[in-house]
Amino acid sequence: MTAVFALATSLLWGLADFGGGLLTRRLQALTVVVVSQALAAVALGAIVLATGGWREAGPQLWFAVGAGVVGPAAMLCFYRALALGPMGVVSPLASFGSVLVPLGVGIVAGERPGLFQVTGMLVAVVGVVLAGGPRISGASVARRTIALTVISAFGFGAVMALISEASTTVTGLFLALFVQRLCNVAVGGVALYASVRRGTPALPDGGLPALRDALPALGFVGIADVAANGTYALAAQSGPVTMAAVLASLYPVVTTLAALGILKERLRAIQTAGASLALVGSALLASGG
Repeated sequence: MTAVFALATSLLWGLADFGGGLLTRRLQALTVVVVSQALAAVALGAIVLATGGWREAGPQLWFAVGAGVVGPAAMLCFYRALALGPMGVVSPLASFGSVLVPLGVGIVAGERPGLFQVTGMLVAVVGVVLAGGPRISGASVARRTIALTVISAFGFGAVMALISEASTTVTGLFLALFVQRLCNVAVGGVALYASVRRGTPALPDGGLPALRDALPALGFVGIADVAANGTYALAAQSGPVTMAAVLASLYPVVTTLAALGILKERLRAIQTAGASLALVGSALLASGG
């Protein structure tokens, strides 16, 4: 079940990133983050009330608070890096770096993957990097872009590690995700307010009607993101964290394929090879041993 949950995570994160990327063409990135997470928080709040998840409150929720504070900061660094540098470098580097934190946590905890799994990890990570279509020539990437990318990568990895520790039951997981979203909205809201004070409009050109029209898409992005956090937590709790982390990091492949199918973007040869390697690595990881 670890492989199933982790692959579901990569699917959901990939679709959420694709949807978020489309929305940021019309809305400010901070607006997308705050509104999508607020809608997810409303849905999770209803689930927590319906399931009695509030009874699971305890010290472990501080892990959810940590994830909720780190997550928006990592996302903002990631968006800024995408704005400053080539996506073909930033995206695969971020996905590669994000897997290192939960991998390290698993190894420190005593996990020792088998030969097939180690091979699968290496093949999958290389596949993810190549699927981003990295540039192997041209101008060097600015140090600031690299720094922002590295910060965002370790932030995403920290969120993966923290949320997996935030609960031990399904109802507790709902509560943890709800707390995480509330913190996401609080941190993102402060950043959005500061952005508006600097003169950047929070609303799109069409004003509130345009934002209202985008609510279904924003809701999908928020719910897909929170579902991905949930399936990752289940993956990490049901099996080796090392396997869960690598399989969950395949989301850039999903985003690339979504762009291919929906936006009719063409894959470069290196991206096709990377997607294929990622699938091979996934099969090796899922085989165990």
